[in-house]
Amino acid sequence: WGERFWRKHQSQEDLSLAKKIVRPFILRRTKEQVLTELPEKIENHVYLNFSEGEHENYISTLTKIKNNFNAVEKKNKYSEVLKSLLQLRQMCLWQKSSTLHSTKVDFLIENLEQLLEEGHKVLVFSQFTTYLDIIQDKIREHSWKFAAIDGTQTMKKRQSQVQFFQEGDAQVFLISLKAGGVGLNLTAASYIFLMDPWWNPAVENQAIDRAYRIGQENKLTVYRPIIKNSVEEKVLILQNTKKELFKDLMATDKDEFFNGKLTMDDFTELLT
Repeated sequence: WGERFWRKHQSQEDLSLAKKIVRPFILRRTKEQVLTELPEKIENHVYLNFSEGEHENYISTLTKIKNNFNAVEKKNKYSEVLKSLLQLRQMCLWQKSSTLHSTKVDFLIENLEQLLEEGHKVLVFSQFTTYLDIIQDKIREHSWKFAAIDGTQTMKKRQSQVQFFQEGDAQVFLISLKAGGVGLNLTAASYIFLMDPWWNPAVENQAIDRAYRIGQENKLTVYRPIIKNSVEEKVLILQNTKKELFKDLMATDKDEFFNGKLTMDDFTELLT
């Protein structure tokens, strides 16, 4: 309701009034203002093309999803959209028929070969533990040393993995996005790969902040590989659209107040 109200009444006069109302309750300082000693941070969206087989499979699945969606009763559309989005997002990460196909894993491994040879340490984030397992298998094939955490580990195990990366021989740290979003100090990293986009950019920023914090001495480079002409591009558009309201209201380019809530219209737009 709140978003619909502001979409309807977001004249300059209304926004100015809203800013005046919230200003006494909000004290905002960006990390750049407070931690001026932090090194440079560079963020890159890298657009990748599906292989021919991946693309054909994706389009075929999308067509089936659209046909099924039109036939679903209204009361069941929300759950159907969620299930469909999950399927499409995972297809951007990996597809498996007789063999495993993943344009993104190929991109990651190709970059790791160069970065690890140069002595860099790398964080790899994904929301899907199955996908991290696939990446882990590829890393083992190259005999690279790695650490890994997910939501199932004890605090003691998590800390030992952090220490192995920060002070030990681990060159790569595989982390589930939500498990590694807070409470970790991973300043040994100089590169980050966010393998799948999420519609709440604040969650991604929390992950990046595991490395971009006091103690970081290296320039930090962040890569977000995105599959062209897929649901992932739609997610990026949605990120920007949904946080425009908060940017206007808070008079800032930051997104800490973006709550990530989506409407049914948002969900269905992702499937178009």
